[in-house]
Amino acid sequence: MDIGYIILIIISALIVLTITISYVCFRMAFYMSKKAKRKTFGDMPPGDVYDPYKEQMLLWRKEIESFDAEKVEITSFDGLKLRGKYYEHVKGAPVEIMFHGYRGYSERDLCGGLNRCIKLKKNVLAVDHRAHGDSEGHVISFGIKERYDVKAWTEYAYNRFGDNVKLIITGISMGASSVLMASSLELPKSVVGVIADCGYTSPKEIITSVIKNMGLPPKLCYPFVKLGAKLFGRFNLDQTSCVEELKKTKLPIMLIHGDKDELVPYYMSEQNKNACASWCELVKIEGAGHGTSLLVNQEKYINALKEFEKVYDK
Repeated sequence: MDIGYIILIIISALIVLTITISYVCFRMAFYMSKKAKRKTFGDMPPGDVYDPYKEQMLLWRKEIESFDAEKVEITSFDGLKLRGKYYEHVKGAPVEIMFHGYRGYSERDLCGGLNRCIKLKKNVLAVDHRAHGDSEGHVISFGIKERYDVKAWTEYAYNRFGDNVKLIITGISMGASSVLMASSLELPKSVVGVIADCGYTSPKEIITSVIKNMGLPPKLCYPFVKLGAKLFGRFNLDQTSCVEELKKTKLPIMLIHGDKDELVPYYMSEQNKNACASWCELVKIEGAGHGTSLLVNQEKYINALKEFEKVYDK
């Protein structure tokens, strides 16, 4: 057999193998099926870290069910219908626009946020990310595209409530990183602050961290993950990061993170704080795992947010 033909077969096989592995990575990391988006009352985020707080979370969920909520909808920059619910507790009060975590949805991941907003006399616009919950789409981009969705929701809120209603963009986990990456964009002037609970530094850093925790070599695996995102998700994982965008932000930032977080390490919020060009404070919640800071120490969490109000009310 001709050596050139053999080489061509080998190269073709390697290309097919590379594309196949990249597609598998895309499906595992970025694709959200319709079945996976289904909401079930009482379901918990995955992980043993949430087991001790199941009763409290279910209580918060039941409270949410009792609130009057207005279903709202916008269209994303790329044509997706994005949906959320507006909860008004005090007319004319500040509105927190809240964004949930990876493969979650608003009623589950934001149930504690809704509860503490009642205590702080704020209204809430709880949003389902693209590809999650009631929103359209099937591709998760770890904040790369979601940051523009954050911007679109702030524009919706500004057009609806006007100049006099303060807007605070708030997120947990992937939602936290999405609002941090959005903080440098040209947002409406009524956006006065950002609250980010357990956000990561960049899509690349959190993905390589998870790969490492799985016992796999990040340097070998990440290029396939990145290629899968590019080929099948139509986005570049390395396009930006929280660290890069925080260097340009002018908004005051409140970072909250549990020091026992095994999914998104606490040091990532330290790096975000160090990169921030504006006023920024990092609140450490001792003993809290991923996404459990409010559950572990509600008093410290809420007091920190009360202090943050003094910053953006100036």
